[in-house]
Parts: sequence; structure tokens; C-alpha cells
Amino acid sequence: MFKSIYYYINKFNKDEIYKLNKTINIIYRNYSSSFNTKEILQLVTFCKKQRRKVYISNSLKLALRFNFDGVYIPAFNKILNYKNIPKKNFEIIGSAHNVKEVIIKENQGCTKIFLSPIFKTKKNRSFLGVTKFNIIKLNTKKDIISLGGINYENIKHLKMCRVQGFAGISWIKKNGPSINTGPF
Repeated sequence: MFKSIYYYINKFNKDEIYKLNKTINIIYRNYSSSFNTKEILQLVTFCKKQRRKVYISNSLKLALRFNFDGVYIPAFNKILNYKNIPKKNFEIIGSAHNVKEVIIKENQGCTKIFLSPIFKTKKNRSFLGVTKFNIIKLNTKKDIISLGGINYENIKHLKMCRVQGFAGISWIKKNGPSINTGPF
């Protein structure tokens, strides 16, 4: 079984989150519009009541202000001022696509690095595959979370990668609380 599963959302939908298995963590990632503080507060409050971890993407200021469990730093964010956060039990996680970006995430203080895309996706025809994924993974001692193109048919390949977990949107949304991760 995977230690961590993450689900990306771009807006707060109580019913959508409620249907998910309570072990699935939420990453609020909204790059298309400005942050709605009321919506953010509702999201954090709802997730805390469910004892579900919730992260916000690319905004340390909002993560600290609204008591998120941590901040998610996307691969395009190369700023290195994320270390030494004064809040206890606050986690910095981030995504990378190659060895250079993995090193940047380490320097940003990430405890978990989302390596992507592992499999082919509709948005991205270029992907790492299991072999290249594992080669990049060898360059870090941080926990690795696989991301990109994960579905019921290829999730069994994640066992070969020895990842701590996986993240996604469409497959988790489609399968909701009945995610069957096979022989893990």
C-alpha cells in the first residue's frame, strides 16, 4: 500500500472531497484565477474536520496565514527562500521533471518530491517511464511521489519504482473512494 496519495483541485467542492477516501491528501492548485480567501478558509476548515492534510500551491504566505499543512512548490518555481519555516509540523513538498529540478526542490527544503510525468498523459506525450524515473530517483534521498498518467492498468508498475505514493487528478476523480491500487 502507498503511504501517501495526493489529489489536485482548483476549486473547493465539498461533495467532491467528501467522496474521496479520507487518506487522500488535497493540493489546492489554482493558477487561472486569484485566490478567494473565503473559499480557502472553507477548504482548510473542511479538510481539518475530516483529518485530511491540505496543501496550497505556490503561496507560502497563504499557507501560513490559513493554517494549511504545508505548501506545494511547482517545478516552475525556482525560488530558494522556503527553508526555516517557523511553523511546527509544516511540510514543504514540490514537483520536478528532471535531476536538475530535483536538486532545486531539495534546496527549497522539500520533504517529498513529485516526479513527473511517469506515464503518458493527454497533456504530455513525453514521459519518463519506469527506467528513467528510477534513474532520476537514485539522485535523491527524499521521498518520491509519482505523478502523471497513473491509472488502474499501470499503477502496478509503481511497485518497481518503490515510491512513497502517487498523485493525480482524473483517475482519482473518476474512481473516488473506491480506488483499488491492486496488490499494494
